[in-house]
Amino acid sequence: MTIKVGDKLPHATFRVMTPDGPAAKTTEDLFAGKKVVLFAVPGAFTPTCHKNHLPGYLNNAAEIKGKGVDAIMVTGVNDVFVMDAWSKATGGAGVIEFLSDGNADFAKEIGLSLDGSGFGLGTRSQRYSMIVEDGRVAALNVEDAPGKADVSGAEALLKQL
Repeated sequence: MTIKVGDKLPHATFRVMTPDGPAAKTTEDLFAGKKVVLFAVPGAFTPTCHKNHLPGYLNNAAEIKGKGVDAIMVTGVNDVFVMDAWSKATGGAGVIEFLSDGNADFAKEIGLSLDGSGFGLGTRSQRYSMIVEDGRVAALNVEDAPGKADVSGAEALLKQL
């Protein structure tokens, strides 16, 4: 069943890179007591994700945070090392939190996984954005195709804040 507005995020564990190496962070660690913008990409460094979706959030980070958002986070079904490399390659480190959902556990749990095996990508996440307030989904925007970043883009999300 796909997550919807009003639902509480399920318990899940992401991997994040720290100065001491990879570390686990749960949905509770990341979202409890905070207003968070979370967006998901099918894959780090893939064309739409790298050239369109992520840059929109980087370019609008100050404006998003200026609307009372505590953190901007991106998740993708990539390992923590790839997500860390992507954060550094894009200038996103320190601006956006990069969450590795390496086995697609979170994407599956919220009903937003994507079968990319036809393109050699295996299981991935659908492209979406959401506003999460204290662990509950306040807004959800799911793209109808993985190559699009319109309804889930930063500009569209800003209008919801």
